[in-house]
Amino acid sequence: MKVTLSALDTHESSFLPLVVIELAQDVKEETKEWLKARIITKKKDGGAQLLFRPLLNKYEKETLENQNLYLVGASKIRLLLGAEAVGLVKECSDNTMRAFTYGTRHNFKDFDDDNDDFLSMAERQFIIKHELENLRARDEKMIPGYPQAKLYPGKSLLRRLLTSGIVVQVFPLHDNEALKKLEDTWYTRFTLKFQPIDRIRGYFGETIALYFGFLEYFTFALIPMAIIGLPYYLFAWEDYDKYVIFASFNLIWSTVILEVWKRGCASMTYRWGTLVMKRKFEEPRPGYHGVLGINPVTGREEPLYPSYKRQLRIYLVSLPFVCLCLYFSLFVMMIYFDMEAWALGLHEDSGSEWTSILLYVPSIIYAIVIEIMNRLYRYAAEFLTSWENHRLESAYQNHLILKVLVFNFLNCFASLFYIAFVLRDMKLLRQSLATLLITSQILNQIVESLLPYWLQKKHHVRVKKKVEALKADIDATLYEQVVLEKEMGTYLGTFDDYLELFLQFGYVSLFSCVYPLAAAFAVLNNLTEVNSDALKMCRVFKRPFSEPSASIGVWQLAFETMSVISVVTNCALIGMSPQVNALFSESKTDLILIVVAVEHMLLALKFILAFAIPDKPRHIQMKLARLEFESLEALKQQEILAGLRGNSTLGPGARKEASASSEDAWYGPHRPLAQVGPEDVSIRPALPSGKDVVSLACVSKMQKQIRQHLSPCPSP
Repeated sequence: MKVTLSALDTHESSFLPLVVIELAQDVKEETKEWLKARIITKKKDGGAQLLFRPLLNKYEKETLENQNLYLVGASKIRLLLGAEAVGLVKECSDNTMRAFTYGTRHNFKDFDDDNDDFLSMAERQFIIKHELENLRARDEKMIPGYPQAKLYPGKSLLRRLLTSGIVVQVFPLHDNEALKKLEDTWYTRFTLKFQPIDRIRGYFGETIALYFGFLEYFTFALIPMAIIGLPYYLFAWEDYDKYVIFASFNLIWSTVILEVWKRGCASMTYRWGTLVMKRKFEEPRPGYHGVLGINPVTGREEPLYPSYKRQLRIYLVSLPFVCLCLYFSLFVMMIYFDMEAWALGLHEDSGSEWTSILLYVPSIIYAIVIEIMNRLYRYAAEFLTSWENHRLESAYQNHLILKVLVFNFLNCFASLFYIAFVLRDMKLLRQSLATLLITSQILNQIVESLLPYWLQKKHHVRVKKKVEALKADIDATLYEQVVLEKEMGTYLGTFDDYLELFLQFGYVSLFSCVYPLAAAFAVLNNLTEVNSDALKMCRVFKRPFSEPSASIGVWQLAFETMSVISVVTNCALIGMSPQVNALFSESKTDLILIVVAVEHMLLALKFILAFAIPDKPRHIQMKLARLEFESLEALKQQEILAGLRGNSTLGPGARKEASASSEDAWYGPHRPLAQVGPEDVSIRPALPSGKDVVSLACVSKMQKQIRQHLSPCPSP
């Protein structure tokens, strides 16, 4: 007998809290009751069928603040059914990766009815988030108690509650015991070792784990550049012919490391299941607005916004604003050069030690100004991109990344290009590059990690004193944890972290033949960056929701583009060296042609290397090909069975045998009915069900029966 999803109990009084929902202080009671009902109501009635309770009971509310904090969780069976609904991929007993289904749960490695660790904490919280986000309006026209918060069928309730200010925030809770174990193996002891990437993935999810994996890989990849660059630092700076080999190695290095990363990334994400995870249909982003209409693709009612209006906003407002910001960045750069000229003139007049130190002051001030301008522009870019009203989150992120990358690239590197190709002052170029690189690294460490950690420690002390002073009989540990975490800053994603590595990659690769020590400084920075970023994730910010990822996304393209630009830059710098110019003293045209020819050859070499190195290792390609083959075979067998069901020549015995054989072919042998307990809840699996798939042996037998009733085709 099948047990349906509606059999699950959603009224457990005690459960493991996974997610916290904070409501505004003035939220009406009818709104609270309506939200609670929608969260605990059964799926068939439009609810999420989750567990829900307030942080404080009615007696504790009389003496304590923070009355609008609610805890959300789910039963074990509900989480397993949710894992199937979101399409999580897990490792089977035969070491293959397959989409998890509740009906075949015993075929997956490490699954046991008594094992609560089959789903990681990050996966469980991701499932809760998915279920909350998929709570949709049915026949409601507005949120109860708030007539201005309009609803329409299919609208995400959580997104409307957030945009209306009724829900302040939704965040996952830390697991203090698991977090302590992770910290002990991650950053509490400053030793040179590999990071526990799989543990990071289990706690924070794939997106965060991929960032730390890339950070670790990039740091190790910089070590050869740093080792080779150190001896070059001992040579005379004017002998640029010595840097031709170093620059050539840099160009090959920048290509190989990015291609090798793709292979390592594919191996990791296959092991985690996200490489073979099916892409879901992307819903409209929360801030998307427009006139209510019918989506021609989904048939759902949702806001519609004309594409031409978005294009007008982009080209008539956003683009001119970005150009204006770029012009302002160049204006600030020219002020910096005026300061450099003033400091140099002062040093030439006096020649004292103090004025020699003063030579570095303009670069330090300019580096600080660059960081400030980058952060201010980031806020403006976010506002503009949101105002452009992109329907999908992916489109929003792509436009935001493009705006920020263009400005940051010009803001950080324009002065270096000006010094290199206009002023042609290599000594000033080395000085400016070193100052910009080191100053930006120090500022990032302070602003991103140390300062927030200090502020968070002060807040933690205040909360602890307040909890210790309470006389109420409450779960002080949980109360303290929730109140502390709700005041933590929100981690806004890996954008700024990847941007920092992208700019660092530019400093190392663009001017390698001028300042070989850049790679050494980058390695030293990244060794501390690993620990400061780990501290930031564990102790400074709220725990972010897990997001399945199969790669680092558009940042891979950004790094590859930077490596192409570095080819042009290094070839031009070598072509400008006095030694090379002396070889072509009579004809500068020949020099330019040779530099362009060498640059094209190196670019061709880069693309050949990128083509020759496969993006995925051979064993991963074979496993993916096997999965694709099995999916196609399953689809073929499904079509054959559909045709056979309509064939009256097959008796009930053959149909029964086909059905039984098909169940075994897909799911494996079933357990006897006596072994099936009431917990065996079944919903339709994401993969083709066993009733629609038949084994090859069964198909062959049925094909023989069909051929007996068909006359042979006439010979030609």
